[in-house]
Amino acid sequence: MPIKFWWIWIAIAAVFAVGEIFTAGFFLFWFGIGAAVAGILALLGLGIGWQWAAFVIVSGVLFAVSRRFAERFTKKQPPGIGADRFIGKKGVVLEDINNIENTGRVRIDKEEWRADSDTGEIIAAGTKVIVTKLDGTHIVVKVIKGGK
Repeated sequence: MPIKFWWIWIAIAAVFAVGEIFTAGFFLFWFGIGAAVAGILALLGLGIGWQWAAFVIVSGVLFAVSRRFAERFTKKQPPGIGADRFIGKKGVVLEDINNIENTGRVRIDKEEWRADSDTGEIIAAGTKVIVTKLDGTHIVVKVIKGGK
């Protein structure tokens, strides 16, 4: 890659930076910085091997350091916040829960949720249940003993 093509590395850096805007997490930005460093080396006239080495090393080091930093300072969401607050709560089945047919609704407090059975059994409407976990946008429930 001759010196006049340094702008290709800068364009790659820009693509990574813009791509970061549209992705969850903090992943592509480090590759953008690596590409920018490679572009600077190209501008200084260093060969393609140095440029690729800089791209790989800078991106890899920044990625590894950021992951360790994020793991150290990012804590798991405490229980009782967000949808997790429903775990352990009791509710009433509004529509029969059938995992195979993908049907089922449960009311917990004043909210209605799509529901799955934790055992795979069909749970009839009117049955009292307890939330055991969340699975995406569905809650997973089990029947409370004597729940009718």
